[in-house]
Amino acid sequence: MRVLLTVQMDTEKANKAIADNTLGQTMKSVLDRIKPEAAYFGAQDGMRTGYIVFDLKEPSDIPSIAEPFFQELGAKLAVMPVMNFDDVQAGLQKL
Repeated sequence: MRVLLTVQMDTEKANKAIADNTLGQTMKSVLDRIKPEAAYFGAQDGMRTGYIVFDLKEPSDIPSIAEPFFQELGAKLAVMPVMNFDDVQAGLQKL
């Protein structure tokens, strides 16, 4: 299932991770594993935020994806099913 993972990083923990060069390593280790369709980064609510679209193969994969962000970056996460336009069109055909 295609999902959008939103990762809002705690500012103090992210600052520390930048200073000790672990922010990039944490992000790369997760992204290498989940192989996202797209990954974008910006600011939301005054916090560094990642928007990552990927195929969640099993719900049981969520803890292994989420824990590095929780433990290393004190992040808030949201996982939301999303569709591209082709998915929406296929869904509308089922009406």
